[in-house]
Amino acid sequence: GIYKIDDLNIGMLLPGIVTNITQFGAFIDIGVKQDGLVHVSQLADKFVKDPNEVVKLNQKVLVKVTEIDVARKRIALSMKGL
Repeated sequence: GIYKIDDLNIGMLLPGIVTNITQFGAFIDIGVKQDGLVHVSQLADKFVKDPNEVVKLNQKVLVKVTEIDVARKRIALSMKGL
């Protein structure tokens, strides 16, 4: 299973749960300590103005890992094409 940020790889598809929604995107719990961020530009194949139009809190989503910054403990995710 996935337990920590070191277990992640670029391109991995993971189930997650939306934990927070901001103007710039949605934070997703993917089972590691740090939540990942789906930037507003990565939420859908079409242009998204407001992330709330696409996702809701506690919604189950499928995400793809696009960037991992271990030093800063940041995980970038995408929902495009999923």
